[in-house]
Amino acid sequence: MRSRQRAFAAVMRLCVKCLRVGRRCRFRLAWRAQQLWRYGHLCLRSLLYNSFTNSDVLLDSLFEPIYWLVDHVTRWFGVVKGMGSHPLPSGIQLCASPRAFCPPSWSWQGGAHWHGWVPSMLCPFLDPSNTVAVSICRKCISPKPARTHHCSICNRCVLKMDHHCPWLNNCVGHYNHRYFFSFCLFMTMGCIYCGISSWDMFREAYAAIERMKMLEKERLQVAANQTYYQTPPPAFSFRQRAFHKSVVYLWVLCSSVAVALGALTLWHAALITRGETSIERHINKKERQRLQKKGRVFRNPYSYGAWDNWKVFLGVEMRRHWLTRVLLPSTHLPHGTGLSWDHPRCVTELRTPLLAI
Repeated sequence: MRSRQRAFAAVMRLCVKCLRVGRRCRFRLAWRAQQLWRYGHLCLRSLLYNSFTNSDVLLDSLFEPIYWLVDHVTRWFGVVKGMGSHPLPSGIQLCASPRAFCPPSWSWQGGAHWHGWVPSMLCPFLDPSNTVAVSICRKCISPKPARTHHCSICNRCVLKMDHHCPWLNNCVGHYNHRYFFSFCLFMTMGCIYCGISSWDMFREAYAAIERMKMLEKERLQVAANQTYYQTPPPAFSFRQRAFHKSVVYLWVLCSSVAVALGALTLWHAALITRGETSIERHINKKERQRLQKKGRVFRNPYSYGAWDNWKVFLGVEMRRHWLTRVLLPSTHLPHGTGLSWDHPRCVTELRTPLLAI
């Protein structure tokens, strides 16, 4: 009897020890997993941490596939569309020679460069008697006036450059920024009009496609059951199918373009209201943050107020210009030559002139 009790007690002690060992093993595994997770998280943060990361960087990273598509695919659209016609000049190309600045009134040769001899009145910073200074472009080694940037795709400096548009196969700059915004605005309005006016056609076409699918399913069921005494439902012809699918495709395409191009138009409208370009937005943002740390307030030297910025952008100097230059087609030149930025006539608030540095 005692031997049985001793054996039972030994078995129980052995079970308790096994449970304790198993519990320790589980705790040890959980502790090791937690340590590995913390170590991996620390490594990931140390590799990806960047003090300059903000919402703009995250958006640029998310849109990187779209940028790749634009850079590698859509650049050929502008080449194909631009065959046989000269692209709209975005600005004056600044060549290595300081006397190669050319206004838009000079001849266009070869569709690639501006050629001509510019008087000193068009280039105030080339006049020795003028003290206005400019910087030098590092890539094309030429004078670089204010608001001018170098385009790596066109391989030239563009006056008041906003961005390079692969759909147009050209830069959006001083001389075609207004045309670009008008194109975006009218294209958005046209797509919205087409989407609203063809809503009933889209619903009918979509319902017809659904009926086609239902009838096709019923026809397959009839063929599977081999009920030859029933009359099969009438099938749609290929022309009817193509028509309904084309209506649905065109409506979806117009709606998508209206949303995407509308967002781009609103973005450029906000930039025009602030009196800056897409490139200047990033520059002004960094400058604003730098001066804010020093307790100063940044002021955009090319902004004259929301209403005056629109008048300068559209070239409205008189009341009748709202009709002749905005509502009706007009080929008037924008304010300034792009080389120097004088005070506009339409702006009532006077500001001290700035050097083109």
